[in-house]
This record gives sequence, C-alpha cells and structure tokens, in this order.
Amino acid sequence: MKAALIDTFGTADVLTIGERQLRAASPDEVTVQVEAASVNPLDVKIISGHMQQVFPVDLPYVPGMDFCGVITAAGERVSHLKPGDRVFGRTPPGAGGAFAQSLVIAADDVCLVPAAMSAEQAAALPTAFGSAQQALFDVGQLQRGERVLIHAAAGGVGSMAVQLAHQAGAYVIATASAKNHALVTSLGADEVIDYRTQDFAATRDIDLVIDSVGGETLSRSWSVLRAGGRIATLVEFGITPASGHHGEFVFFASATPYLARASSLFQAGQLQVITDAIFSLDDARSALEKVATGHARGKVIIRANP
Repeated sequence: MKAALIDTFGTADVLTIGERQLRAASPDEVTVQVEAASVNPLDVKIISGHMQQVFPVDLPYVPGMDFCGVITAAGERVSHLKPGDRVFGRTPPGAGGAFAQSLVIAADDVCLVPAAMSAEQAAALPTAFGSAQQALFDVGQLQRGERVLIHAAAGGVGSMAVQLAHQAGAYVIATASAKNHALVTSLGADEVIDYRTQDFAATRDIDLVIDSVGGETLSRSWSVLRAGGRIATLVEFGITPASGHHGEFVFFASATPYLARASSLFQAGQLQVITDAIFSLDDARSALEKVATGHARGKVIIRANP
C-alpha cells in the first residue's frame, strides 16, 4: 500500500511517499481502507522527534492518527463491526499509520460514521473534539455561567471548544484573527478579541483559560484569571501555576471515550466541523507544513485514497 513515511526525524521535508506492507490484524482488530485523515500539531511534533520521551516511535514510521475509512476485514472476535462499515477513530500516537491507504486498529477504538457526515468531517473530529472536551470539562471543570477564554478559537481544538463551552452555558471569550471573527461568533463566542491588534490581557474575571498556543500567550493569561481561576493548556508540559490559580497540562492520549458524543452532537445538528484545506496523500508534506504554521482554520485534511 502507499503511505507517507519518515526514516529520520526533522521538518516536513523528511516525509516521503512509498510502499509499506500493512501489518497483520489480531482477532480484536479491524483493517480499514482510509478515506481521509486529519493532521494535528502533535503529528508535526512527533515527526520532529521532540515527542520521543512521551510518545516514542520506531523508524520507519507512518505518521497520522485521526482517520475515517471503510472496514475491509474484521477479526474473528469482532462482533459489532463488519466489512463495509464506515468508521472513524484515532490510532495511538506511537503507532500512527493514518497517512496511508490502509491501517489496522483495535475495533473498540472506532465509531460508526453518521450517514450525513463526510469522510473529511469524520477524520477531523477525534483529536480536536476529544482535546476540547477533556480540556474544558475533565481538566478545566467548566460550569454553567462561568467565563471562559479560548485562545486560537478558529483552530481545530479552539473551534470545538467554543461550541462545547457555549452549549454548556458558559460566557465565551475567544481570540482569533480579524478574518475569523465571523466564524468564531457563529460557533457561539460571545466576544472575540483580535489577538493581532487587541490585548486580551485587558480581559478580567476569567474562570478558565483554554490554551493551545503556549509561550507568551500562556504567561500573560494568568493575569486575566479571577481568584481561584484555572488554565488548561494543551502545549506546555511543565506549566507552573501563578499564585492563587490552578494550571494543568491536558494529556490527551485517547479519543475513544469521546467519539460517540461527537457523533451524537453532529447528528443533532449541534456540532460544526471546520476544515481548512484538503491535500492528496502524495502532497502530505504540504499538509504538514500548513499545520506547522499554526494558522490553520479548523482542520487540515489528507485524502488517502482518490
């Protein structure tokens, strides 16, 4: 099968397209012909080699975690899925494999795709939706009526977080570039701050900050919190809370617990999936480069099969 491969760590330039043999599936796994995969910032970090202590990978490695596709074979112990079923899910980061024409995954780690959901929409969901859900509620403990500040609100995680926070009854303040203000407002933001021309640090009495930027943005976010406020960051492992506040890294390891809810919300018309651009598998390097800029609007998609 055709797959994107890395034989060494580095920038997107180390990615090549070649042939790779698919490993044999166990009795509890399914083989999936990949229709679409989405690119995450974590994919860029894994390819760079910066995640080896957290998510170690063996080279050669096929990147990619989030995918949608059609089951072509099911193990003998798989009873709830069958060949022909369209599914979406997320492979473990250390396993990767989504930037390829086929992959093998545990049957319990996929969810059936709703009829109205496209392959691109399904592939965009696992990490973005799961990370937003975990950051807001599992780590951030967001409650109805609280004020939440969501950085990079037009991105993959941010666009999901805005919707989920709004639905939970929070007052949502979001940062985004001016060209994305209309989008973020349509997703449920009550206020939108242009991070290029406005100082978000002028905001006050925030209960929860969702940080997917890190660096100076994270450092300056402590000042907007009320006493006892908290920050959930998706990028800074060694977050050091400021006095009187709580900060925690969102360690997102598995999307499986969140797939059914994502599917349910989508079917109910309560979840928009924003995609930025679609690339072919042969052009996977360009997809990675776009995500590496940090300015993608929603998710960047790779079509694995024409």
